[in-house]
Amino acid sequence: MSCRCPPRPARAGSPASTLNKPRIRAALSAALALAPAPGGFTVAKHAARVRQITGHDGYTTPQAGYDLRKLRGKQLVDKPGRTRRYHVPLSAARTISALLTLRDHVIAPILAGVRSPRMGRKPKIWTAADRDYETLRIGMQTLFRHLGIETQPAAA
Repeated sequence: MSCRCPPRPARAGSPASTLNKPRIRAALSAALALAPAPGGFTVAKHAARVRQITGHDGYTTPQAGYDLRKLRGKQLVDKPGRTRRYHVPLSAARTISALLTLRDHVIAPILAGVRSPRMGRKPKIWTAADRDYETLRIGMQTLFRHLGIETQPAAA
């Protein structure tokens, strides 16, 4: 006698491992934007939202289905039972929000600052965040030097 259990998506790597791909970032942003929908959202609504976010009309519904399956495998979206609607659990919404915020507002500025060895003219008033970013930037340069990774100076 065989079990008629629905197949579970394969567990993949960490959610952060795919954040370097713009399509997945757009899919995560769209899922987060559609998360408050009380009845969930469909693949077509997700695809439309990704097209709206990216401004590219080439994102198709099958691509959205594929991306949502990947997000299901990472347990960032849910598809209860045999419905055609997806839901973003509260804990997953927090994770998605944290990942996107860290990548766009923390990691990207730090990496951009690591490339240039000097900042130029320092601001007259330093906020706590300015001091923290500067400390991180200098620390990253030191770490790269210890690892033997040379950063190219930014073009002047």
